[in-house]
Amino acid sequence: QVQLVESGGGLVQAGGSLRLSCAASASSFSSYAMGWFRQAPGKEREFVAAINRGGGVTTYADSVQGRFTISRDNDKNTVWLEMNSLKPEDTAVYFCAATIQSRWSTPRGSAEYAFWGQGTQVTVSS
Repeated sequence: QVQLVESGGGLVQAGGSLRLSCAASASSFSSYAMGWFRQAPGKEREFVAAINRGGGVTTYADSVQGRFTISRDNDKNTVWLEMNSLKPEDTAVYFCAATIQSRWSTPRGSAEYAFWGQGTQVTVSS
């Protein structure tokens, strides 16, 4: 079992930045690929970014490519999502997710993730 706790959400003006954190309680955190997803009101949950077990491989949704950066520290059992140049359409609840995967895998589908955090709200005002 893995428990995930997100933090760092809030209200920010368009063009601003936020850094989300996800702390994991797992004895073998480095065995898990990690992902960030988001869900806006009335919309389905969508993929944002993922990082492989070792942190050397990342993948992003087209909508955030070049603006968001996912990273992790396996010694701290933490994954981050650095969000820059935020837009009103980035407003959503952001979820951290974990899944046991092969070494280089960075899953993009929500169904591939077994463990989820409770989410943190990000609101971008125009």
